[in-house]
Amino acid sequence: MFRVRPAHPVKVCGTFGFVCRSEDGPLKLSHGMMALLLDTRLLLRKVKDLRCFTPRRNRVKEKWAATRAKYPPTTLALQHFDATYGVQLGQQWPSVRVALLSERKYGALFNNFSHDAALADLEALGCRDFIRDIDAEAQPCPEQESKVVAEGESICVSMKKSDADGQQLSPLQLSPHIKCLVFPRGDITRFKPAKPDMLGLLGYYLMDAASVLPCLALNVQEGHNVLDLCAAPGGKSLALLQSQCIGFLCVNDSSVSRTTRLKKVLHSYVPKQLLTDEKLRVTSFDGTKWGEIERNTFDRVLVDVPCTTDRHSLMEDDNNIFSKIRTGERRKLPQLQAELLLAGIQAACPGGEIVYSTCTLSQNQNMSVVEQAVHSARENHGIHLQVVDLQPFTHMFRKTFNFAPDLPVGEMVIPHLTANFGPIYMCKLRRLT
Repeated sequence: MFRVRPAHPVKVCGTFGFVCRSEDGPLKLSHGMMALLLDTRLLLRKVKDLRCFTPRRNRVKEKWAATRAKYPPTTLALQHFDATYGVQLGQQWPSVRVALLSERKYGALFNNFSHDAALADLEALGCRDFIRDIDAEAQPCPEQESKVVAEGESICVSMKKSDADGQQLSPLQLSPHIKCLVFPRGDITRFKPAKPDMLGLLGYYLMDAASVLPCLALNVQEGHNVLDLCAAPGGKSLALLQSQCIGFLCVNDSSVSRTTRLKKVLHSYVPKQLLTDEKLRVTSFDGTKWGEIERNTFDRVLVDVPCTTDRHSLMEDDNNIFSKIRTGERRKLPQLQAELLLAGIQAACPGGEIVYSTCTLSQNQNMSVVEQAVHSARENHGIHLQVVDLQPFTHMFRKTFNFAPDLPVGEMVIPHLTANFGPIYMCKLRRLT
Protein backbone atom coordinates (compact mmCIF):
# COMPACT_ATOMS: atom_id res chain seq x y z
CA MET A 1 0.00 0.00 0.00
CA PHE A 2 1.08 3.51 -0.75
CA ARG A 3 0.30 6.53 1.29
CA VAL A 4 -0.03 9.50 -0.95
CA ARG A 5 -0.17 13.16 -0.37
CA PRO A 6 -1.70 15.62 -2.83
CA ALA A 7 0.50 18.02 -4.65
CA HIS A 8 -0.26 21.21 -6.48
CA PRO A 9 -2.62 20.76 -9.41
CA VAL A 10 -1.01 20.95 -12.89
CA LYS A 11 -2.53 21.41 -16.33
CA VAL A 12 -1.88 18.49 -18.72
CA CYS A 13 -3.41 18.32 -22.22
CA GLY A 14 -6.01 20.92 -21.35
CA THR A 15 -7.35 19.19 -18.18
CA PHE A 16 -6.49 19.40 -14.55
CA GLY A 17 -5.22 16.48 -12.55
CA PHE A 18 -3.07 15.81 -9.51
CA VAL A 19 0.54 14.67 -9.50
CA CYS A 20 1.03 12.37 -6.52
CA ARG A 21 4.18 11.32 -4.75
CA SER A 22 4.59 8.21 -2.61
CA GLU A 23 6.56 8.13 0.57
CA ASP A 24 9.19 6.07 -1.28
CA GLY A 25 9.73 8.83 -3.82
CA PRO A 26 8.35 7.66 -7.23
CA LEU A 27 5.89 9.95 -8.99
CA LYS A 28 2.31 8.74 -9.33
CA LEU A 29 -0.59 10.09 -11.35
CA SER A 30 -4.27 9.93 -10.68
CA HIS A 31 -6.32 7.31 -12.49
CA GLY A 32 -7.95 9.92 -14.71
CA MET A 33 -4.68 11.36 -15.79
CA MET A 34 -3.21 7.94 -16.48
CA ALA A 35 -6.16 7.10 -18.71
CA LEU A 36 -5.82 10.40 -20.58
CA LEU A 37 -2.09 9.91 -21.25
CA LEU A 38 -2.68 6.34 -22.35
CA ASP A 39 -5.37 7.39 -24.84
CA THR A 40 -3.07 10.11 -26.20
CA ARG A 41 -0.22 7.66 -26.65
CA LEU A 42 -2.43 5.23 -28.51
CA LEU A 43 -3.69 8.00 -30.75
CA LEU A 44 -0.15 9.12 -31.62
CA ARG A 45 0.81 5.53 -32.39
CA LYS A 46 -2.13 5.17 -34.77
CA VAL A 47 -1.19 8.38 -36.55
CA LYS A 48 2.41 7.20 -36.90
CA ASP A 49 1.31 3.81 -38.27
CA LEU A 50 -1.02 5.54 -40.71
CA ARG A 51 1.85 7.70 -42.05
CA CYS A 52 3.91 4.58 -42.72
CA PHE A 53 1.25 3.34 -45.14
CA THR A 54 0.62 6.70 -46.77
CA PRO A 55 2.51 7.30 -50.04
CA ARG A 56 5.01 10.13 -49.70
CA ARG A 57 3.53 12.03 -52.61
CA ASN A 58 0.23 12.31 -50.68
CA ARG A 59 1.72 13.56 -47.45
CA VAL A 60 2.82 16.92 -48.81
CA LYS A 61 1.32 18.30 -51.97
CA GLU A 62 4.11 19.65 -54.15
CA LYS A 63 3.87 23.10 -55.67
CA TRP A 64 4.81 22.46 -59.28
CA ALA A 65 5.50 26.06 -60.17
CA ALA A 66 8.07 26.36 -57.39
CA THR A 67 9.67 22.91 -57.36
CA ARG A 68 9.68 21.21 -60.73
CA ALA A 69 9.25 22.17 -64.36
CA LYS A 70 6.24 20.54 -65.98
CA TYR A 71 8.28 19.99 -69.13
CA PRO A 72 12.03 19.55 -68.45
CA PRO A 73 14.50 20.95 -71.01
CA THR A 74 15.24 17.50 -72.45
CA THR A 75 11.55 17.02 -73.24
CA LEU A 76 11.32 20.47 -74.81
CA ALA A 77 14.41 19.69 -76.91
CA LEU A 78 12.95 16.42 -78.17
CA GLN A 79 9.68 18.13 -79.08
CA HIS A 80 11.58 20.81 -80.98
CA PHE A 81 13.74 18.29 -82.82
CA ASP A 82 10.73 16.16 -83.78
CA ALA A 83 9.07 19.21 -85.30
CA THR A 84 12.14 20.55 -87.17
CA TYR A 85 14.36 17.56 -87.94
CA GLY A 86 11.38 15.40 -88.85
CA VAL A 87 10.79 17.76 -91.78
CA GLN A 88 14.48 18.39 -92.50
CA LEU A 89 15.62 14.73 -92.52
CA GLY A 90 12.36 13.06 -93.54
CA GLN A 91 12.58 9.27 -93.44
CA GLN A 92 16.05 9.43 -91.91
CA TRP A 93 14.84 11.14 -88.73
CA PRO A 94 13.47 8.04 -86.88
CA SER A 95 16.85 6.30 -87.21
CA VAL A 96 18.79 9.42 -86.23
CA ARG A 97 16.40 10.03 -83.32
CA VAL A 98 17.03 6.58 -81.85
CA ALA A 99 20.79 7.06 -82.18
CA LEU A 100 20.70 10.49 -80.50
CA LEU A 101 18.80 9.02 -77.55
CA SER A 102 21.31 6.16 -77.24
CA GLU A 103 24.80 6.17 -75.77
CA ARG A 104 27.23 7.99 -78.04
CA LYS A 105 30.40 6.41 -79.37
CA TYR A 106 33.80 7.91 -78.60
CA GLY A 107 37.20 7.96 -80.19
CA ALA A 108 40.60 8.11 -78.50
CA LEU A 109 42.77 10.93 -79.86
CA PHE A 110 46.29 9.61 -79.38
CA ASN A 111 48.71 11.99 -77.65
CA ASN A 112 52.02 12.04 -79.51
CA PHE A 113 53.64 13.92 -76.62
CA SER A 114 53.07 11.07 -74.16
CA HIS A 115 55.61 8.30 -73.62
CA ASP A 116 52.97 5.82 -72.50
CA ALA A 117 52.34 2.67 -74.57
CA ALA A 118 48.72 3.70 -75.07
CA LEU A 119 48.69 3.12 -78.84
CA ALA A 120 49.75 -0.52 -78.56
CA ASP A 121 47.29 -1.10 -75.73
CA LEU A 122 44.38 0.32 -77.73
CA GLU A 123 45.29 -1.68 -80.82
CA ALA A 124 45.44 -4.83 -78.68
CA LEU A 125 41.81 -4.16 -77.69
CA GLY A 126 40.78 -4.20 -81.36
CA CYS A 127 40.76 -0.44 -81.96
CA ARG A 128 41.79 1.01 -85.32
CA ASP A 129 43.00 4.41 -86.41
CA PHE A 130 40.14 5.61 -88.62
CA ILE A 131 42.39 8.26 -90.25
CA ARG A 132 44.68 5.56 -91.67
CA ASP A 133 41.86 3.07 -92.33
CA ILE A 134 40.30 5.01 -95.21
CA ASP A 135 38.11 3.76 -98.03
CA ALA A 136 40.53 2.85 -100.79
CA GLU A 137 37.68 2.80 -103.33
CA ALA A 138 36.65 6.39 -102.63
CA GLN A 139 36.69 8.38 -105.85
CA PRO A 140 36.92 12.14 -106.17
CA CYS A 141 33.52 13.70 -106.71
CA PRO A 142 32.81 15.78 -109.82
CA GLU A 143 33.18 19.49 -109.49
CA GLN A 144 29.92 21.30 -108.93
CA GLU A 145 28.50 24.67 -108.17
CA SER A 146 26.00 25.77 -105.57
CA LYS A 147 23.88 28.86 -105.25
CA VAL A 148 23.94 30.51 -101.88
CA VAL A 149 20.84 32.49 -101.03
CA ALA A 150 21.13 35.23 -98.44
CA GLU A 151 18.41 37.71 -97.55
CA GLY A 152 16.39 36.92 -100.68
CA GLU A 153 19.33 37.50 -103.04
CA SER A 154 21.05 34.75 -105.00
CA ILE A 155 24.85 34.73 -104.81
CA CYS A 156 26.76 32.19 -106.87
CA VAL A 157 29.47 30.59 -104.71
CA SER A 158 31.81 28.38 -106.68
CA MET A 159 32.54 24.98 -105.22
CA LYS A 160 35.08 24.20 -107.94
CA LYS A 161 38.54 23.33 -106.69
CA SER A 162 40.30 26.21 -108.39
CA ASP A 163 41.33 29.60 -107.18
CA ALA A 164 40.77 33.04 -108.68
CA ASP A 165 43.68 32.61 -111.11
CA GLY A 166 42.37 29.33 -112.45
CA GLN A 167 45.11 27.30 -110.79
CA GLN A 168 44.24 24.06 -109.10
CA LEU A 169 44.14 24.10 -105.31
CA SER A 170 46.69 21.95 -103.56
CA PRO A 171 45.16 18.58 -102.65
CA LEU A 172 44.10 18.14 -99.06
CA GLN A 173 46.80 16.22 -97.21
CA LEU A 174 46.02 14.20 -94.10
CA SER A 175 48.49 14.77 -91.30
CA PRO A 176 50.56 11.62 -90.68
CA HIS A 177 50.80 12.47 -86.98
CA ILE A 178 47.13 12.82 -85.99
CA LYS A 179 45.79 9.45 -84.84
CA CYS A 180 42.28 8.76 -83.54
CA LEU A 181 41.37 5.21 -82.61
CA VAL A 182 37.83 3.81 -82.58
CA PHE A 183 36.27 0.44 -81.93
CA PRO A 184 34.91 -1.39 -85.01
CA ARG A 185 31.55 -0.46 -86.45
CA GLY A 186 28.76 -1.77 -84.23
CA ASP A 187 31.11 -2.28 -81.26
CA ILE A 188 29.97 -0.15 -78.30
CA THR A 189 32.84 -1.01 -75.96
CA ARG A 190 33.80 1.88 -73.69
CA PHE A 191 37.31 3.27 -73.46
CA LYS A 192 39.04 3.19 -70.11
CA PRO A 193 40.32 6.49 -68.71
CA ALA A 194 43.80 7.38 -69.91
CA LYS A 195 46.74 7.00 -67.51
CA PRO A 196 49.54 9.55 -67.07
CA ASP A 197 53.08 8.69 -68.08
CA MET A 198 56.25 9.41 -66.07
CA LEU A 199 55.94 13.12 -66.91
CA GLY A 200 52.26 13.26 -65.98
CA LEU A 201 50.99 13.50 -69.57
CA LEU A 202 47.91 11.48 -70.47
CA GLY A 203 48.12 8.99 -73.32
CA TYR A 204 44.88 9.86 -75.15
CA TYR A 205 41.93 12.24 -75.09
CA LEU A 206 38.39 10.87 -75.37
CA MET A 207 36.12 12.78 -77.73
CA ASP A 208 33.57 12.26 -80.47
CA ALA A 209 35.73 10.90 -83.29
CA ALA A 210 33.76 12.97 -85.82
CA SER A 211 35.06 16.10 -84.07
CA VAL A 212 38.50 15.37 -85.49
CA LEU A 213 37.23 15.78 -89.07
CA PRO A 214 37.12 19.63 -89.02
CA CYS A 215 40.74 19.63 -87.81
CA LEU A 216 41.77 17.34 -90.67
CA ALA A 217 39.78 19.41 -93.18
CA LEU A 218 41.65 22.53 -92.06
CA ASN A 219 44.73 21.04 -93.78
CA VAL A 220 47.37 22.68 -91.58
CA GLN A 221 50.79 22.83 -93.24
CA GLU A 222 54.30 23.37 -91.90
CA GLY A 223 54.77 26.75 -90.23
CA HIS A 224 51.15 27.88 -90.46
CA ASN A 225 49.72 30.40 -88.00
CA VAL A 226 46.43 28.95 -86.74
CA LEU A 227 43.52 30.46 -84.80
CA ASP A 228 40.99 28.34 -82.88
CA LEU A 229 38.35 30.99 -82.24
CA CYS A 230 36.02 29.04 -79.92
CA ALA A 231 38.46 26.53 -78.47
CA ALA A 232 37.02 25.27 -75.16
CA PRO A 233 36.95 22.56 -73.91
CA GLY A 234 40.09 21.91 -75.96
CA GLY A 235 39.72 18.67 -77.92
CA LYS A 236 40.09 20.26 -81.35
CA SER A 237 42.98 22.45 -80.19
CA LEU A 238 44.73 19.34 -78.95
CA ALA A 239 44.09 17.60 -82.29
CA LEU A 240 45.63 20.56 -84.14
CA LEU A 241 48.72 20.41 -81.92
CA GLN A 242 49.12 16.71 -82.74
CA SER A 243 49.92 17.66 -86.34
CA GLN A 244 53.32 18.89 -85.01
CA CYS A 245 53.69 21.36 -87.87
CA ILE A 246 51.96 24.49 -86.53
CA GLY A 247 54.19 27.54 -86.35
CA PHE A 248 51.94 29.39 -83.91
CA LEU A 249 48.55 28.49 -82.39
CA CYS A 250 46.15 30.96 -80.76
CA VAL A 251 43.30 29.39 -78.79
CA ASN A 252 40.47 31.63 -77.64
CA ASP A 253 37.17 31.33 -75.81
CA SER A 254 34.98 34.19 -74.58
CA SER A 255 34.16 32.36 -71.33
CA VAL A 256 36.82 32.74 -68.63
CA SER A 257 35.68 29.59 -66.84
CA ARG A 258 35.81 27.56 -70.06
CA THR A 259 39.25 29.00 -70.82
CA THR A 260 40.42 27.79 -67.39
CA ARG A 261 39.21 24.31 -68.28
CA LEU A 262 40.98 24.60 -71.64
CA LYS A 263 44.27 25.41 -69.92
CA LYS A 264 43.92 22.34 -67.68
CA VAL A 265 43.43 20.13 -70.73
CA LEU A 266 46.50 21.55 -72.44
CA HIS A 267 48.64 21.11 -69.31
CA SER A 268 47.48 17.48 -69.06
CA TYR A 269 48.54 16.60 -72.62
CA VAL A 270 51.18 19.06 -73.85
CA PRO A 271 54.78 19.44 -72.56
CA LYS A 272 55.54 22.68 -70.75
CA GLN A 273 58.18 23.73 -73.28
CA LEU A 274 55.44 23.95 -75.94
CA LEU A 275 53.11 26.01 -73.75
CA THR A 276 55.07 29.20 -74.37
CA ASP A 277 54.03 32.53 -75.86
CA GLU A 278 56.20 31.81 -78.91
CA LYS A 279 54.26 28.63 -79.75
CA LEU A 280 50.88 28.95 -78.05
CA ARG A 281 48.66 31.76 -76.80
CA VAL A 282 45.48 31.33 -74.74
CA THR A 283 43.02 34.25 -74.66
CA SER A 284 39.50 35.05 -73.43
CA PHE A 285 38.33 37.72 -75.86
CA ASP A 286 34.90 38.18 -77.41
CA GLY A 287 35.29 36.15 -80.58
CA THR A 288 32.88 38.33 -82.54
CA LYS A 289 35.38 41.22 -82.19
CA TRP A 290 38.39 39.28 -83.44
CA GLY A 291 38.32 40.99 -86.81
CA GLU A 292 39.07 44.22 -84.96
CA ILE A 293 41.87 42.60 -82.91
CA GLU A 294 43.88 40.75 -85.57
CA ARG A 295 42.85 41.16 -89.19
CA ASN A 296 44.42 39.37 -92.19
CA THR A 297 46.76 37.42 -89.90
CA PHE A 298 46.17 33.66 -89.83
CA ASP A 299 46.78 30.99 -92.47
CA ARG A 300 44.12 28.72 -90.97
CA VAL A 301 41.10 29.54 -88.78
CA LEU A 302 38.83 27.04 -87.03
CA VAL A 303 35.41 28.43 -86.02
CA ASP A 304 33.72 25.72 -83.94
CA VAL A 305 30.79 27.82 -82.71
CA PRO A 306 28.46 27.40 -79.71
CA CYS A 307 25.24 25.69 -80.81
CA THR A 308 22.26 23.77 -79.44
CA THR A 309 24.57 20.75 -78.94
CA ASP A 310 21.85 18.28 -79.87
CA ARG A 311 23.07 15.26 -77.89
CA HIS A 312 23.55 17.20 -74.67
CA SER A 313 20.17 18.89 -75.10
CA LEU A 314 18.46 15.48 -75.30
CA MET A 315 20.35 13.81 -72.45
CA GLU A 316 21.10 16.39 -69.73
CA ASP A 317 18.79 18.86 -68.01
CA ASP A 318 21.68 20.72 -66.39
CA ASN A 319 23.09 23.59 -68.45
CA ASN A 320 20.56 22.81 -71.17
CA ILE A 321 19.97 25.56 -73.72
CA PHE A 322 16.34 24.48 -74.07
CA SER A 323 15.68 25.59 -70.50
CA LYS A 324 12.97 28.26 -70.52
CA ILE A 325 15.27 30.81 -68.92
CA ARG A 326 17.64 30.44 -71.92
CA THR A 327 15.01 30.82 -74.65
CA GLY A 328 16.34 34.22 -75.71
CA GLU A 329 19.90 32.92 -75.83
CA ARG A 330 18.86 30.01 -78.03
CA ARG A 331 16.99 32.23 -80.47
CA LYS A 332 20.05 34.48 -80.87
CA LEU A 333 22.40 31.57 -81.66
CA PRO A 334 22.32 31.87 -85.50
CA GLN A 335 23.18 35.56 -85.35
CA LEU A 336 26.02 34.92 -82.88
CA GLN A 337 27.33 32.10 -85.06
CA ALA A 338 27.29 34.29 -88.18
CA GLU A 339 29.18 37.03 -86.32
CA LEU A 340 31.80 34.55 -85.12
CA LEU A 341 32.27 33.11 -88.61
CA LEU A 342 32.58 36.60 -90.10
CA ALA A 343 35.22 37.47 -87.47
CA GLY A 344 37.11 34.29 -88.39
CA ILE A 345 36.95 35.23 -92.06
CA GLN A 346 38.37 38.68 -91.30
CA ALA A 347 41.14 37.15 -89.16
CA ALA A 348 42.29 34.91 -92.04
CA CYS A 349 44.80 36.30 -94.50
CA PRO A 350 44.04 36.34 -98.25
CA GLY A 351 44.60 32.80 -99.48
CA GLY A 352 43.90 31.45 -96.01
CA GLU A 353 41.28 28.83 -95.21
CA ILE A 354 38.47 28.78 -92.65
CA VAL A 355 36.54 25.75 -91.38
CA TYR A 356 33.14 26.38 -89.77
CA SER A 357 31.75 23.56 -87.61
CA THR A 358 28.91 22.78 -85.20
CA CYS A 359 27.54 19.73 -83.38
CA THR A 360 23.92 20.22 -84.42
CA LEU A 361 21.70 19.04 -87.27
CA SER A 362 19.97 22.41 -87.55
CA GLN A 363 19.97 24.00 -91.01
CA ASN A 364 19.50 27.42 -89.39
CA GLN A 365 22.77 26.99 -87.51
CA ASN A 366 24.67 25.32 -90.34
CA MET A 367 24.12 26.20 -93.99
CA SER A 368 22.11 29.34 -93.28
CA VAL A 369 24.92 30.76 -91.11
CA VAL A 370 27.49 30.10 -93.84
CA GLU A 371 25.27 31.82 -96.40
CA GLN A 372 24.77 34.84 -94.17
CA ALA A 373 28.48 35.19 -93.38
CA VAL A 374 29.54 34.82 -97.03
CA HIS A 375 27.03 37.49 -98.04
CA SER A 376 28.09 39.88 -95.27
CA ALA A 377 31.80 39.42 -96.00
CA ARG A 378 31.30 40.31 -99.64
CA GLU A 379 28.80 43.13 -99.31
CA ASN A 380 30.10 44.83 -96.17
CA HIS A 381 33.83 44.08 -96.21
CA GLY A 382 34.71 43.36 -99.83
CA ILE A 383 35.99 39.87 -98.99
CA HIS A 384 35.32 37.19 -101.62
CA LEU A 385 35.18 33.59 -100.53
CA GLN A 386 35.15 30.18 -102.14
CA VAL A 387 33.34 27.16 -100.69
CA VAL A 388 35.71 24.21 -100.95
CA ASP A 389 34.14 20.91 -101.91
CA LEU A 390 34.69 18.42 -99.06
CA GLN A 391 33.01 15.41 -100.66
CA PRO A 392 36.29 13.79 -101.78
CA PHE A 393 37.50 14.23 -98.21
CA THR A 394 34.42 12.77 -96.52
CA HIS A 395 34.21 9.86 -98.98
CA MET A 396 37.47 8.54 -97.57
CA PHE A 397 35.87 8.06 -94.14
CA ARG A 398 32.53 6.51 -95.07
CA LYS A 399 33.68 3.19 -93.51
CA THR A 400 33.60 4.93 -90.12
CA PHE A 401 30.93 7.64 -90.33
CA ASN A 402 27.50 8.16 -91.88
CA PHE A 403 27.27 11.36 -93.89
CA ALA A 404 24.13 13.24 -94.85
CA PRO A 405 23.57 12.93 -98.62
CA ASP A 406 23.45 15.87 -101.03
CA LEU A 407 23.91 18.88 -98.77
CA PRO A 408 24.02 22.09 -100.86
CA VAL A 409 26.82 23.55 -98.73
CA GLY A 410 29.18 21.65 -96.43
CA GLU A 411 29.18 18.10 -95.10
CA MET A 412 27.55 16.57 -92.02
CA VAL A 413 28.06 13.41 -89.98
CA ILE A 414 24.69 12.06 -88.86
CA PRO A 415 24.32 9.57 -85.96
CA HIS A 416 23.49 5.93 -86.61
CA LEU A 417 23.24 3.06 -84.13
CA THR A 418 26.06 1.11 -85.80
CA ALA A 419 28.29 4.21 -85.94
CA ASN A 420 26.92 6.53 -83.28
CA PHE A 421 29.16 9.54 -83.91
CA GLY A 422 28.07 13.12 -84.47
CA PRO A 423 26.20 15.15 -85.34
CA ILE A 424 29.04 17.23 -86.77
CA TYR A 425 28.56 19.80 -89.52
CA MET A 426 31.53 21.38 -91.29
CA CYS A 427 32.03 23.77 -94.17
CA LYS A 428 35.37 24.92 -95.56
CA LEU A 429 35.87 28.40 -97.00
CA ARG A 430 38.88 29.77 -98.83
CA ARG A 431 39.47 33.50 -98.72
CA LEU A 432 40.29 34.86 -102.17
CA THR A 433 40.69 38.58 -101.39
